[in-house]
Amino acid sequence: MKKMGIIATKGTLDMAYPPLILASTAAALGWDVQVFCTFYGLELLRKNMDGIRVSPLANPAMPMPVPMPVFVQALPGMEAMASMMMKQKIKSKGVASLSELREMCIEADVKFVACQMTVDLFEFDKNEFIGGVDFVGAASFMEFAGEADVCLFI
Repeated sequence: MKKMGIIATKGTLDMAYPPLILASTAAALGWDVQVFCTFYGLELLRKNMDGIRVSPLANPAMPMPVPMPVFVQALPGMEAMASMMMKQKIKSKGVASLSELREMCIEADVKFVACQMTVDLFEFDKNEFIGGVDFVGAASFMEFAGEADVCLFI
């Protein structure tokens, strides 16, 4: 059986999709998959992901109907507006939400692993996270990653 290890380090809307899409796809192909969430990637494991946002600031690849100067992108409320627009586009195109993708991963036996050091660093309560998450140090994930056929850093 092939193995895939994914290290998820980002917690923004645009960066939360790749690890979940890749994990669910590999699991659907019958691969053994682990996603190690560290630093802001821990957002993928929180019970409520509704607050995950995307920032138009310093994101030149973000498709905008009209090119906006940086000072406009930095105005208060622009992040909320960009996030709302992105979520609407995702829904209108029939793309699964982050919660739906994560549920697909769970149903396909993707193992989610939280970096214990980061949980301690940010003083998170383990009750803030979904059930079934393993809380371990990096060395524990490295054992899996060392045997993986594919290991990705996102």
